[in-house]
Amino acid sequence: MPLLDATLWGPRNKVDIAIERLQNLAPADGYYLSFSGGKDSVTLYRLAEMAEVKFDAHYNITTVDPPELVQFIKQEYPTVERHHPEKSMWALISDHQCPPSRQQRYCCQALKEGGGTGRVVLTGIRWAESNRRRKRHMTEACMTDGTKTFVNPIIDWTDADVWEFIRSYKVPYCLLYDEGFKRLGCVLCPMSRNSKRDIERWPKIAAQYVRTFDKLIIERTTKGKKTTFKTGQEWFDWWITREGKSTSEGQLVMFE
Repeated sequence: MPLLDATLWGPRNKVDIAIERLQNLAPADGYYLSFSGGKDSVTLYRLAEMAEVKFDAHYNITTVDPPELVQFIKQEYPTVERHHPEKSMWALISDHQCPPSRQQRYCCQALKEGGGTGRVVLTGIRWAESNRRRKRHMTEACMTDGTKTFVNPIIDWTDADVWEFIRSYKVPYCLLYDEGFKRLGCVLCPMSRNSKRDIERWPKIAAQYVRTFDKLIIERTTKGKKTTFKTGQEWFDWWITREGKSTSEGQLVMFE
């Protein structure tokens, strides 16, 4: 049954357990709640309210978020502090001279993982999300910032637990989920397998990627660098289908 967990003392409600975790680990200066607007972060936000712990919520704008998600956060969570990045996705692509990939996810570090220095950061990370996240712990030290620590109070929740909580406590959520989206994130994220869906849903963002790739080809030509691609559209088509040639090391070849 969702939201029940077996313990040495018998079945316990996962909501009560999460609230206890939040209360027991609460820092004196309050939590820095990392907020994305997705189902896990809205669950985390409500749990922090129910636990009556001090916290401030923060949303890192990536410049390629679904517009519906951005509007949802504005309407339903107006007190969440919004942070604009130093550089947009388009500027990052220019700086790196290539788009992000599964091997080079430079965008996440630049656009999503900032903030919370010197704080205890609350996240909605869960083991059920991926094999990689099954290695995470409920409390963790940040690998890149020694002043920052993480608390993941719903790490052992399943997808069913999250949706049961949202329904039971009438938590507002982005309606993209009702259209079949399983996870919300950057449009045309390299980790997504739904490029066709994203292009059809957000053609203006897809067109901006093509224009950025066109500019990147010009930049590389000006610098005397060659690329496999003649146009931004050609590069984009390759990128969204991940049809690069593989080297012996498994890397994707984009340049000649």
